[in-house]
Amino acid sequence: MPVEIKEIIPELELALEKRDFSRIREALIDWPALDLANLIGDFSSEDRVLLFRCLPRLLATQTFEYLSLDKQQELLKGMASDEIAVILNAMAPDDRTGLFEELPGAATKKMLTLLSHEERAVANLLLGYPDGSVGRLMTPDYIGVHPEWTVQQVLDHIRWHGHDSETLNVIYVVDNRGILIDDIRMRVFLLAPLTSLVSDLMDTHFTSLKATDLQISAVPVFRRSGLTALPVTDSDGMLIGIVTIDDVLDVAEAAATEKIHKIGGSEALDEPYIDISFRKMIKKRAGWLVVLFLGELLTATAMGFFEKEIAQAVVLALFIPLIISSGGNAGSQAATLVIRALSLGEVGVRQWWKIMKRELLAGLTLGGILGGIGFLRIAAWSLFTPIYGPHWVLVGLTVGVALVGVVLWGVCAGSMLPLVLQRLGADPATSSAPLVATLVDVTGLAIYFSVAMWILKGTLLG
Repeated sequence: MPVEIKEIIPELELALEKRDFSRIREALIDWPALDLANLIGDFSSEDRVLLFRCLPRLLATQTFEYLSLDKQQELLKGMASDEIAVILNAMAPDDRTGLFEELPGAATKKMLTLLSHEERAVANLLLGYPDGSVGRLMTPDYIGVHPEWTVQQVLDHIRWHGHDSETLNVIYVVDNRGILIDDIRMRVFLLAPLTSLVSDLMDTHFTSLKATDLQISAVPVFRRSGLTALPVTDSDGMLIGIVTIDDVLDVAEAAATEKIHKIGGSEALDEPYIDISFRKMIKKRAGWLVVLFLGELLTATAMGFFEKEIAQAVVLALFIPLIISSGGNAGSQAATLVIRALSLGEVGVRQWWKIMKRELLAGLTLGGILGGIGFLRIAAWSLFTPIYGPHWVLVGLTVGVALVGVVLWGVCAGSMLPLVLQRLGADPATSSAPLVATLVDVTGLAIYFSVAMWILKGTLLG
């Protein structure tokens, strides 16, 4: 929120206290809708309704669309039916659909009765598509023209009908049956002679989405096309709406947030962190923590298996946290990189061997770096203290070689697990960093003590 609009908060609070609505209107009328949404969201529910009622009708609708869904719902609870009807009928169809999706069924049914006949038909159409489909995002407000029209006819049509269109950057060409046959950028019409036919400007190359496509699948399509809006067709190719990039960016943000939460070892939060109830937050986080805790119990089991070796060479126990954390960290790095590459479409499951070769080389290199540092650390300490005993060189070699092995195993496991999950049809983000670290912890102990028994046999270990 700009500093300037923050400065009017005391003035608004005083005006609200005195119920000076004309003063509130004068203070808010010249501000952009986005800034007003941020401002109004900071007030209490009661004051939010009063502030909203002071806005002109068009500005109120624009501001409402910028509010978060929970703030929209709170605002609707405090407004009269006629006020709600004005807002809902003026909202963009895709934004209104997003609101209806979050409301209880009974509330949605009530809201639909407040719409005009035309808007109710549009709302029912969009709500009829599966949850998470492109059809729920699209808006039917677009400009469609026919190939036999002249440029002059197109421009006249835009002047007459363009006010209700979601965007005028692209004009869509349809045949007499409504089948999409091309899309043409607006600048082409502006630069073409007025007597030119639309068919003369067509190249019949266009990118479209199906209404039944998953919303997340639209993200890479927008990235490749470079357009701010894409047409949406039904199974027969008939143009039924468009999807704009602002809605797709919201989908991309939600998907990225979900993946980040999963990578961190938590279920995705359905609400902003500061707004979600404590009970729901614990429910989202406890499940993964229990699974990881049970996995870590295997680490204790593994240590019990090597109890004899630890008793013979207590010095080995000093490096257990170092060994397992290095393997877990390396595995988490690899998993995060591969998950991100998969989500961006940079790699696929079929490239597993190419990924494996890269990670094998990376694991050897990174393990060598960490192993060298570990050996030098033990060597340096041995100059000043006998803590590692007369066989400190062998202890250093044990730690160094074990680090190479554990890091190598960690990066291989971390890079392959997302690919396996992708191949099985699961979300690769499920192979979260904590999960990879837990898996590598258990196996890392086995690698560490196996190396110790090989190098220290006949000295510290009998």
